[in-house]
Amino acid sequence: MKNFFKHVIVYILTWEAKLLLRRTKPKIVAITGNVGKTTTKDAIYQVLSKHTRARKSEKSFNSELGVPLSVLGLSNAWHNPVLWIKNIFDGLIIALFPGDYPKVLVLEMGVDRPGDMAKHTEWIKPDIVVLTRLPNVPVHVEFFDSPEEVIAEKLVLVKALKPEGVLVYNHDDEKVKQAAEGIRQKSIGYSRYSPSQYSVTGDEVLYEDDMPTGLKFAITHAHDQADFELRGAIGVQHCYNFAAAAAVASQFDLSLLAAAEALKGYVPPPGRMRVIAGIKDSVLLDDSYNSSPVATERALSTLFELKGFKRKIAILGDMLELGQFSMREHERVGEQVAEGVDLLITVGVRARGIAESALEHGLSEKQILQFDESERAGRELQNLIEPGDVILVKGSESIRTEKIVLEVMAKPDESARLLVRQNKEWKAK
Repeated sequence: MKNFFKHVIVYILTWEAKLLLRRTKPKIVAITGNVGKTTTKDAIYQVLSKHTRARKSEKSFNSELGVPLSVLGLSNAWHNPVLWIKNIFDGLIIALFPGDYPKVLVLEMGVDRPGDMAKHTEWIKPDIVVLTRLPNVPVHVEFFDSPEEVIAEKLVLVKALKPEGVLVYNHDDEKVKQAAEGIRQKSIGYSRYSPSQYSVTGDEVLYEDDMPTGLKFAITHAHDQADFELRGAIGVQHCYNFAAAAAVASQFDLSLLAAAEALKGYVPPPGRMRVIAGIKDSVLLDDSYNSSPVATERALSTLFELKGFKRKIAILGDMLELGQFSMREHERVGEQVAEGVDLLITVGVRARGIAESALEHGLSEKQILQFDESERAGRELQNLIEPGDVILVKGSESIRTEKIVLEVMAKPDESARLLVRQNKEWKAK
């Protein structure tokens, strides 16, 4: 009965959203990939919203239900059937009387299973597609026959581009580059490590009183260059997000300088390499939103590059939805961990593979702790932290590693603002 009700809701809301798009004809910027969709979407919206009426997908609303909710501007009613019925009536009113509807929609579009992207593109034809990364072992591969099938599913969105559409793509990713070479529409690359139309250079971590506070870097396009600065988070992935935003902005006749100005004060969503003060003068790198092999590799590389800390601690939870690749990918992360951490804490059954691999590659038993759930890991961590520690916290969504951050952040009263999954629906899970 629950699934039937969901299918009815999805069908009605999608019909309403389709009607709304036909009547209002906004420009659609659609973002997909296996890493960085939400942060890229938010950076793009930050720039465009300063210059035109724009709307973005809230949080990570990228599913068959989330996309029509985003188009209609409605909220997730969770498990409340009364609120879903209200959403249906509100959606119909919005579709029939759209009023001052946004001129641009910035939509995150994801897939969980085969056919998901085809469902999206039956009714959404984007003007611009942003393709972030397509790693060798993507999340959700558990529900596909191979990683190649996940990639093919993502690329359905590229094929749905309007004839005059534009692809903005990560030029550092080989699979993404191959996809860009095969399209007939205009394509614009952005990068950090290879030459492209929008190239990031000179990225470095900013410090205040020995605490990392953000990033600064430059983006170059043709003969133009602008300096960008990000506060409150670190990691090269944010450079990519800004470069993608600058590339998209150019399609709305906005200069590099205008993009840099619009992104001043931008802070990534919670749980995406946010820097948070920890207890006992420690520093937390909160990357607890979700996890995948390539995202974990990036986060660990950022941890290793930080300077001036007494110890570097990695708290890593299970990486889920990897199917037959799960064991090997956890072991591969363990190899990387052994290169640069002083203490490893794992959370979950699958993450034991990280611990075992790290042990085999040089960490001692004294440097490894393992827990089955985040609550206990957080409580135990309180006694282990020493002044001068920097602590990376990362795990897949259902491992709930934000609970670890809550246990050891210096100001837990700010958790509602700083941490992911702090609404009552998530806290009830």
